[in-house]
Parts: sequence; C-alpha cells; structure tokens
Amino acid sequence: MAQKPSIPKGTRDFSPAEVAKRQYIMQIIKSNFEKFGFQPIETPSFENSDTLMGKYGEEGDRLIFKILNSGDFLAKADENLLNNKDSLKLTSHISEKALRYDLTVPFARYVVQHQNEIEFPFKRYQIQPVWRADRPQKGRFREFYQCDADVVGSTSLWQEVELVQLYDSVFSELGLEGVTIKINNRKILSGIAEVIGASDKLIDFTVALDKLDKIGEDGVKKEMTEKGISAKAIEKVQPLFQFTGTISEKIDKLSELLASSEEGLKGVAELRFICDSIQNLGLDKSVLDLDVTLARGLNYYTGAIFEVAPPASVAMGSIGGGGRYDDLTGIFGLKNMSGVGISFGLDRIYLVIEELNLFPETVTSTSTALFINYGEKEALYAMKAIASLRKAGVKVELYPDNAKVGKQFQHADKRGIKFAVIAGETEMEKGIFALKDLISGEQFEVDFIALQSSLQK
Repeated sequence: MAQKPSIPKGTRDFSPAEVAKRQYIMQIIKSNFEKFGFQPIETPSFENSDTLMGKYGEEGDRLIFKILNSGDFLAKADENLLNNKDSLKLTSHISEKALRYDLTVPFARYVVQHQNEIEFPFKRYQIQPVWRADRPQKGRFREFYQCDADVVGSTSLWQEVELVQLYDSVFSELGLEGVTIKINNRKILSGIAEVIGASDKLIDFTVALDKLDKIGEDGVKKEMTEKGISAKAIEKVQPLFQFTGTISEKIDKLSELLASSEEGLKGVAELRFICDSIQNLGLDKSVLDLDVTLARGLNYYTGAIFEVAPPASVAMGSIGGGGRYDDLTGIFGLKNMSGVGISFGLDRIYLVIEELNLFPETVTSTSTALFINYGEKEALYAMKAIASLRKAGVKVELYPDNAKVGKQFQHADKRGIKFAVIAGETEMEKGIFALKDLISGEQFEVDFIALQSSLQK
C-alpha cells in the first residue's frame, strides 16, 4: 500500500474557503497600501546567499533556509571541512542561494540595483511569501506571507505618523478593535545602554530586553548576565521593568533617565513628535502605546520601531511590526538612503479574525447559483443563460453531469450554494427558469431578466 503523502512541518494546504478568507484580508491591506500612495513591486523567492546572510543578526542567520547548489554540490567543497564536519563553514561552499527571510532586505537590494530608475521618495508595497527555519507553533510557520509597506529616500517623521495611521486604517476595516500599536526608538535603547555603561553590549542588551513579555523580568536579567552585562548595569535598568503611565509621562521619564545621552535624547524627541502628532490626529479603533522594552531583534533598525499586538482577548503574538532604518541600503553600497517600513503578519491576522468570528459571511468564494443538468439540450439552454449571467458579473455554474437530481442538489448544499436554477423541458418550452432558494425551500418561475435581478441581489 502506498504511503500517504504529507507536507513539511510549518507549511499548510489551504482549502477554497481558507483561500477566500486570506484573499479578503490581502485585498483590504492592498487597497489601504494604495490609498496611502504605495506602489507594488515583486522580488524573487530566493536571493544570493550573500544578499541575506549577516543582515539579521546571529539568530536570524540560523533561520535562513539555504538552497543546495545544482548538480554535484559536494564536488567543489573543501575536503578538510568535509572531514571535520564543519557545517557552518561548509555551507558557503555548497550553497550559493537561499530562500528570502523577509521582504525588507530584498527590497533594499532592489533599491540599490534599480536606483537610477526609481523616483525618490519611493513608496513600495509587497505581498509575498517568506521562509524561516523556525520551530513551528501556533501562529508561527516556516512558510508564511508578509505584507510590507516601506518608504525610502526621506527622513521625515511624518512617514512614521502615516504608517501608524495605515495600521489603524487596515485593522479598522477588518473590524479589529483594541489592537495596540507599540512604539519605541532604537536611539533610546542605545542611550539606555550608554547610560548604564553597556554600550559595547548593545545588541545583547536589546535582544534580551525584547524577550521581556516571553521570559519575564528574571529571565531577561539572567540572559543579560550570561551575555556579560554587569549586575550594576542591570540594576540601573531596573526602572524599565515597571515603566508605567501615559505616553507623555513615559516620555518625560525617559528625558530624565537619558539626560546625559545625546543619542538617547534624539530618540526621545523623535518619539515625542510621532506620539504628539498621532494624539492630535487621532486613531479610529487602534491604541498607540510606548513600550520601552520593545527592541525588535533585527539589527538594521536605527529609529522608531513598531510592534502590533492583537486585542487582549486573543492569545497570539505580534501581528505586525517594523521601524526606521537609516542606512539599510548601505549594506549594498548605497549610503545615506533612509527608510521606514511596516509589515502585516497575514497568517496571524487570519487566526485572530477567525477566533473573533469577524469574517463576513459573504467572503466565502462560491457560486451564487447551480444550474441543474437535465440532459444535453437542457444543458445548452442553461449554458446560454449562464454565459449572459457571467457577463453581468454573477457567479454561476452548471452541474457537469446528467446525474440524479437529488445528487445535484446535495452537491449545491455541500458547496454552500444558495440557489438552484431548474431549466428542464417544461421551462425550455415556456422560455423561463425555475429559481429555488435552497435555504428557505421557496421556488418560483422567472424569466431571464428576473433571474438575473434575483441573483444579483
């Protein structure tokens, strides 16, 4: 007996209903991207390894899927590395390409490669899959879609303000209330590291701090200690673990804490502008909150950083994130090209909307009516009507086989099709159709104009 096929862990098949719901979310995100002036681009699913490696920090590099070279990939490998089983050093000899980890670094590569064709500031959006060799769990997959919007070529903080508004616009249209858009600034984190005397441990400090909601205060302190951050420095950072108050009060506290750090005070000023602007402009259904422990693990952020938490009633990780990167394109040779961007986590947003039962009933992409097949002549009569209905934008179909009528009605019921159209010999003679509501059971005779009008409703 043949073994039942399977798919890799962390990947999924999607049913027609699931695809329809995903497309519903993507269409709302896409329409808002375009409403805010972003233009679409696409990049390859895989990049040269040197484009990706070293851009996400040590943790990110471990999660990049490498693609083995074509043919005999071991032929040119260093024999000593093979004998010593040094997989880290061997990788570069047997793998020259890798699946993209996110959309931001490929976008930076795109900007550098096409810089002479681009009009700056350049506002782009991308909705494409990415891959990470992560441990699969609820809301975390190895293959998933990102929906990104970025602006490059402008240092204006109005871009950050607009990105907060963009988040709010999308989540409001999806019907999600109580979404929290968390904001912080990497300059503030750099300033804190400077004030506590741990500037040389900035990355270790921020990576550990970013895990506060996952491993708690004691876990963060333990990780900082293991990374060589002194007990005195950890003591100085203690106020961050119980940082409360309104956004204005938090910003004032940061001003005091970072009084001796020029870099830190720049971050405070940037945060104050963004938060004050949002307070004046207002948000629809989302909430803005300043979270000083928010660090974002990626090394390329230099200014404002964002992370979006779902409504408190849903146990789920972040459903979006992003930030300002002053020199991301510099890694590819194009200096002084500032950018800022955000990402929507499609898969997690799907799970949140599903759990809260917020998908409209009309989302499921199925036909409005099924024409019952009574034979060759009747099918031809039905197909003429079907062709006209489709031109009018009505989703209809003919059951392909002249099967038992009961079986055809069962098919419509299982598909969730609401109407059946009966076009038998009697209807053909009269030049009409019998329209049956499969929910109420009501049936009535209609001419073609009335049929189209009823189905369009």
